[in-house]
Amino acid sequence: MPALLQTTIAGSLPKPEWLAAPGQLWAPWLLAGEALAEAKRDAVRLVLFDQERAGIDIVTDGEQTRRHFVTTLIESLEGVDFEHKKTVRIRNRYDAAVPVVVGPVARRHPVFADDAAFLRGQTARRIKYTLPGPMTMVDTLYDAHYKSREKLAIAFAEILNDEARAIEAAGADVIQFDEPAFNVYFDEVRDWGIAALERAAQGLKCTTAVHICYGYGIKANIEWKKTLGSEWRQYENTFPLLARSRIGQISLECANSHVPLELIGLLKGKDVLVGAIDVATDRVESPEEVAATIRAAMKYVPAERIYPCTNCGMVPLSREIARGKLKALGAGAALVRRELS
Repeated sequence: MPALLQTTIAGSLPKPEWLAAPGQLWAPWLLAGEALAEAKRDAVRLVLFDQERAGIDIVTDGEQTRRHFVTTLIESLEGVDFEHKKTVRIRNRYDAAVPVVVGPVARRHPVFADDAAFLRGQTARRIKYTLPGPMTMVDTLYDAHYKSREKLAIAFAEILNDEARAIEAAGADVIQFDEPAFNVYFDEVRDWGIAALERAAQGLKCTTAVHICYGYGIKANIEWKKTLGSEWRQYENTFPLLARSRIGQISLECANSHVPLELIGLLKGKDVLVGAIDVATDRVESPEEVAATIRAAMKYVPAERIYPCTNCGMVPLSREIARGKLKALGAGAALVRRELS
């Protein structure tokens, strides 16, 4: 039986300054060709070292091989024009220049399978690989072809399923779909979002997860959070639907947020990845603060269902701060584990 309170992270970690400019999303690569390919592999080795040394049990590649958690996959698909971008509102929060869907979307070849196989070969620990969820993909581009968010989401879900199966075959123990859009478009989540997510995960034998958060610690997200009031109850809309879904794990935000923790009790029967690290601040948590978040979650979810995690990705942070937060996560979980034993 695996140890209780196995730690993991939401996905991304900061990239080395020699690979991409620090502290920004969509940061361009600073190398090209084989030098870039080797640098990405080196960066994966470094983030694995940092995670393992911090006591993270289920590790990721820190998304070191991707410029962005959504668009790197989309870049490899047919039917999407990256040359003539349009500006859209992302998650109803900020404007961004995004690619345009100009025809039927299709996957030419596996996109991340080789990267997943490399990750598998570098560690003996369980590995998690992250993919964007279909609704979040739809919300990160301009659709000039399908003219239907639902139809485009289902098309993306089928592509994601092919990609997820290839990643599973490469040795992934957990495949996580990132769906921050689930915290914004509640009617769509109910009407077709869960169905699209389940289509993306169809037939997978590995553990499946969905990550729903309040976003990276960037200015637009921080400003949006200020408008949400003293209680953030967005999860109340989606958790009952997810509890009835075939997805095995739900990754969510708890630390330093206004989410009423009792809402996680709506996820009965699911593993809960409890966000115990705030990614929207440079302050490094103490192990005791992490432990306190885990203990609070244990009032509503059995310990054997809890996986201490980060609130969201840490790519906008400095590497030093991210390392400190990883260590706090590992040490905080170890504190509670000792108490339980």
